[in-house]
Amino acid sequence: MLKKMKVFLEMIKVEHTLFALPFAFMGALLGSMVVFHKLPTWGQIGWIIMAMVGARSAAMGLNRVIDKVMDAKNPRTAMRAIPAGLISSKEAIIFIVISFTLLFWAAFNLSPLAVKLLPVAVFFLVFYSYTKRFTWACHIILGMTIGLAPLGGWVAVTNSITLPALVFYISIAFWTAGFDIIYATQDIDFDRNEGLHSIPSRFGVTGALRMAKWFHGITAVGFLTLFYLTELSWLYLIGVVVALALLFYEHWIVNPKDLRRVNTAFFTLNSILSITVLVFTLIDLVVLHK
Repeated sequence: MLKKMKVFLEMIKVEHTLFALPFAFMGALLGSMVVFHKLPTWGQIGWIIMAMVGARSAAMGLNRVIDKVMDAKNPRTAMRAIPAGLISSKEAIIFIVISFTLLFWAAFNLSPLAVKLLPVAVFFLVFYSYTKRFTWACHIILGMTIGLAPLGGWVAVTNSITLPALVFYISIAFWTAGFDIIYATQDIDFDRNEGLHSIPSRFGVTGALRMAKWFHGITAVGFLTLFYLTELSWLYLIGVVVALALLFYEHWIVNPKDLRRVNTAFFTLNSILSITVLVFTLIDLVVLHK
């Protein structure tokens, strides 16, 4: 049982939750402080964790089921759980149903608007996995999907969507799209051979990395704009400066002639970035806004 659970956790890359979960918490923190001038309750945080676990597990499970044929052909992904025979498609579908149940349960315990927006979230969670078959904008659509995490955190505690929430959503959407482009450079030859669509396969590695820089530039503008739209102070700005330094380093270590450190840029640096921005925002809100 434990061995099977380990396989499921590996299938959904549970460690990659470090990308979006900190920003979901940040959305809840900011929303509660901007709208109600108080921190969210522990109960709300607990339901947000459940919603995030459910949504991300369902999305990754769907991706693995939908892409199982392509994963089997790609040397980089051939040993994933389903093509390797470690998990059957039926088992994965049961896992997906359970995950969506967690998401729905959490939403019904958070806010009415969260429930109303569930169809939108489910649509993007399902739709993203098909986009690589017909558009190189798949990275942007992934960003729009992951960006629902911070927006969902905001909606969960405020039952509303405001301008700062939308700015935060756009910032995370383009941050995600940017690092996904960098990650996709690993599969440029496979994508072209299989007729799959991506920004690297369409514009080449050089063009793709340039576009990723522009996307992350939008993220930088968004983070700075949040400073002016909310009551965040200099502590938050320090976190943003550190985050932007990490983005700069991410692009510095990956270039068209050297893609060996793509995984470092993709996972390590982006995980540190999201946690850093959350920590500085939390300290800012808790210490300076008692």
